[in-house]
Amino acid sequence: MITLMAKSSTKKRSSQLQQAIIRMLILAAILVGINILAARFHRGIDLTKEKRFTLSQPTKKMLREMNDVAVFTVYLKGDFPAGYQRLAEATREKLESFRSVAGKKIVYRFINPFDGKTEEEKVSISKELAEKGIYGVNLRIADESEGYSEKWVFPYVLVQYKNSETSVNIYDEVQWMNTWENLIKSENQLEYKLASAINRLSQPAKPEIAYIIGHGEALGVYTYDLLQSLSVQYKVDTFDLTSNYYIPKTYKAIIVNRPTTPIDDREKFKIDQYIMEGGKVLWAIDQLFTPMDSLTKSEQFMTLDYGLELDDMLFKYGARINLNVIEDLQCLQLPIIVGAQTGKPQMQNRPWVFYPIFSPASQHPIVKNLSGIFGRFTNSIDTIANPEVKKTILLQSSKYSRTEAFPVRVSLSMLKYPLTPDLFTNPYQPSAVLLEGKFKSAFENRLAPGFIKLLEDSLKRKFRTVADTATSMIVVSDGEMFENDFSQSQGIMEMGYWKFMQTRFENKEFLLNCIEYLTDNSGLLEARVKDLKLRMLDRKRVKEEKATWRLVNIGIPIALILIFASVYMFFRKRRYEKKAA
Repeated sequence: MITLMAKSSTKKRSSQLQQAIIRMLILAAILVGINILAARFHRGIDLTKEKRFTLSQPTKKMLREMNDVAVFTVYLKGDFPAGYQRLAEATREKLESFRSVAGKKIVYRFINPFDGKTEEEKVSISKELAEKGIYGVNLRIADESEGYSEKWVFPYVLVQYKNSETSVNIYDEVQWMNTWENLIKSENQLEYKLASAINRLSQPAKPEIAYIIGHGEALGVYTYDLLQSLSVQYKVDTFDLTSNYYIPKTYKAIIVNRPTTPIDDREKFKIDQYIMEGGKVLWAIDQLFTPMDSLTKSEQFMTLDYGLELDDMLFKYGARINLNVIEDLQCLQLPIIVGAQTGKPQMQNRPWVFYPIFSPASQHPIVKNLSGIFGRFTNSIDTIANPEVKKTILLQSSKYSRTEAFPVRVSLSMLKYPLTPDLFTNPYQPSAVLLEGKFKSAFENRLAPGFIKLLEDSLKRKFRTVADTATSMIVVSDGEMFENDFSQSQGIMEMGYWKFMQTRFENKEFLLNCIEYLTDNSGLLEARVKDLKLRMLDRKRVKEEKATWRLVNIGIPIALILIFASVYMFFRKRRYEKKAA
């Protein structure tokens, strides 16, 4: 009897052991299957308020339409400071999001180009990377033994697609922002920059745009950076409006940048009909002649009217550039002699209200997340009531600004006197406006029937009184906003760089965003609208509540495990007690 019971107990334990092994194998198989599916399918729920992990619809559409493999080489691998580590992780997360939509058509890798290389090899690698537009940043990192150490970091991604490649700088640095603010700004732009790189490489040829000349437009050393920056993404032609009969539709957009002589009706008609055919225009117009060079001789000058004769045309489209100058307390600074010390002049920077700094408040993708853009003798813009044209203010002056009507006396003596906010009572003056819709011709009901017949018979061109399709234009009331500075000592400077403050503003980014919005129908610029917030810890509360949160994060999980184990043991004991009974 005892032997039979022992055999039965042994058989029962063996059966239980087999069942336990089977359960473990099933559980292991389930875990392996889940990991395989997780590796193959990248899915998640975005619970962040600003939807930082959710791709925009234009980006998703572009990724789904990819017909080749895009390879991303990220040069952010290594032991870097926390900010760059975070940027590397954010880049990895964004590329994983791309892969969740495009699948195997997205391939990425993280490398350290200097890993295991000798000094000579590092020099050679740096030259090779520089040829691709990739430049290193030399960081000084605190070191307990030596005080500090130097480390090179390359915050770039090399994108290869359809037998072409382009480099993307993923770290945006604004000098007046701290490191973490720059980091958040850089994370904001990751989706837009990476998606735009694929989109550019997917195009069989660069889009064509025309830089209009023939009326004293800015051209030469002061527009070097403008033309160079545009030529990276576009084929830029200089188009003489006076020697051509019409503007071809092959141009995705045209730029009218600071003309200085009157534009007669013949030239205006060419621009007008280009717009009626669906063409896009970026206007950068100075109404007043403001010779800053005169200040070096007489320390003052009076503004003069260029008399461009564009008012009727722009008015018809929905905007009017006023004959005035915006003065703003939020402005650049000019150096002025305030005294002398040991025989040498003592210089001091003072606010120059004629050079306002625009901090975009609009949520439009063109200016969203841009930090500061400066202008020079900017005019204010009025928008004209027209239900068929949508107006969006892109740039406007600050709360403490005013306008001074033509003629304006400009004098360096203004720098010697303090300016108070109560003197600036005309705030938020528009200086850049986006117009969108079906524009009506500025020459409607103005042309003689004989001219219209000659146009159709000789040039085989139809006179259009209304735009064929909805189109858009951007009106900027500052012809110098897109120019770079130049000096004999420093040479050609970058657009937006102000040498007296040694600060670069985002004029170039504004220009490129304007042209991209006008020429690109993919809508990828929408990805720039995301606004990631930097949520910093309250240091005072951290210090005061440190012990409490340690208890919450360490003690509560341990307590839950003990409670779970006690409940499990209790019910297990009850179960086997019942079976024994």
